[in-house]
Amino acid sequence: MSNLALVLTLVFVGITMLLSMKQKLGLEKDILIGTIRATVQLLAVGYVLQFVFATEQVLLVIVIIGVMILVATWNAAQRAKGVTGVFWRIAVAIVCTEIITLGLLLVLQIIEPTARYMIPLSGMIIGNAMVACGLFLNQMKREVESMRGEIETYLALGATTRQAIHPVMKRSVKFSMIPTIDTMKTVGIVQLPGMMTGMIIAGANPVEAVRYQLLIVFSLSASAAIASMILSFLSDRLWFTADTRLRQTLKS
Repeated sequence: MSNLALVLTLVFVGITMLLSMKQKLGLEKDILIGTIRATVQLLAVGYVLQFVFATEQVLLVIVIIGVMILVATWNAAQRAKGVTGVFWRIAVAIVCTEIITLGLLLVLQIIEPTARYMIPLSGMIIGNAMVACGLFLNQMKREVESMRGEIETYLALGATTRQAIHPVMKRSVKFSMIPTIDTMKTVGIVQLPGMMTGMIIAGANPVEAVRYQLLIVFSLSASAAIASMILSFLSDRLWFTADTRLRQTLKS
């Protein structure tokens, strides 16, 4: 794609801003800021990756993946403001998800152990784990508040905190996996995913592009399940006080 073609794509941003102005949505500033940030961030990442791919320095790969995990953890933790100790639990869930998923891809020799494969795939795995953790925590907060009476009844009848909150956590884990499962059901029919579309536009064989996309789809389904389940296992005590009482209303 030429620089001119890239600049011309700004017409879509202009259409979005005009529609916002016409409908008086007040989103023009956010759209403009988002456009600038996306452009700067992606260009910066592009140059960084170009350098990393050229040097193949293992330390740089580790640093980039570490930064991804930190940012993803911070973002997911925003879904559970007011819940003490949630940050490190999310970090552990995402790190474990990355190690298990990427580790299997490398051990089974599905991908080559190079930066060109490891960094993009890690980004997808970590990003999907972040979304799953965020959805899990968001749903947990709603469920804990709506099912407060039921949970407290379980506690009054002698149930442990894990037993009392297990049904809520089970529903929240299922909720966190809905987007990933729905994508698996409709991929190729309702939508052609970004990676597959990019490869086809770049001139790759469509069948080869499908193989790589299936690799991504299956990896992301595992990452969502692993991240949400690990987080649920680690966070069951977060919703209770030290004397096993359910915490009061949490901040949004």
